[in-house]
Amino acid sequence: MDALSDTEALLAALELQIAWGAEDALEEDPQDRTRPREAAPIVAVPPPAQPAARAPAAPPRPIATPALTGLGAFTPAQAAAQGLAEGADSLDALRAAMAALDTPLRDTAGKLVFSDGVAGSGLMLIGEAPGADEDRLGRPFVGVSGQLLDRMLASIGVRREENAYLTNILPWRPPGNRTPTDAEINLFTPFAVRHVALVRPRLVVFLGGTAAKAMLRTRDGITRIRGRWHRLEVPGLGTVPALPTLHPAYLLRSPAQKREAWADLRLLRRTLDGLVDPLAKAAVSDRPLSSN
Repeated sequence: MDALSDTEALLAALELQIAWGAEDALEEDPQDRTRPREAAPIVAVPPPAQPAARAPAAPPRPIATPALTGLGAFTPAQAAAQGLAEGADSLDALRAAMAALDTPLRDTAGKLVFSDGVAGSGLMLIGEAPGADEDRLGRPFVGVSGQLLDRMLASIGVRREENAYLTNILPWRPPGNRTPTDAEINLFTPFAVRHVALVRPRLVVFLGGTAAKAMLRTRDGITRIRGRWHRLEVPGLGTVPALPTLHPAYLLRSPAQKREAWADLRLLRRTLDGLVDPLAKAAVSDRPLSSN
């Protein structure tokens, strides 16, 4: 292997390490890993001193671990959010309640991103959180992934300006477009549930696993629950058919999965046309789950 090939191989290895998350060197000087390691000198270690006898310590108090998104008992902050959400009797009131909720996300974001589209369309799509473009414009799904979503919906005759309503679980953009934490999702899930109750859609589509797991209260990943209708129980409204599908941002990173998203869109179109009963167990999927 010539010198140029050696350099290219080293650069490729470095790029792979960066892609896997390695950011800092562990030692200041480069190490020759091809040389055999020298045996470390054996140092005699004196036995540890015996501590003085003392009364046995009390058993540690159990620490409450964060509940899975959408599951478990509310924290005080989540209870406060629940009260604000339940007190909203209109979309304007719900927006004001979300804006009034004390959260660090509000301090780092630009604009509150509430919704877009036609609230009375009968079709509601719920995503995860705003991105940079959404934060700047104050509307959901207006960036690159939103443009892909618009094309996907248009392929089955759905347009946000005419017959769809879009929102997210979080109304504020997480700093740096990071993934929302479980605590943040849990904090705003009561608002999303109340949002559904106020909009009263005939069908709901969850864009991505975060929204689907929070609203359906499941631990299953999006690849296990997508492609079939689920029952979304909404206080004050009842059972609403809900279809989890892949988030358009994920499809931009994994274009090979667009086939699965297209199957979900076909199922949505057939349901909108009355060809599929979304709550009938025998007809909740567009194709067998075992299909590739």
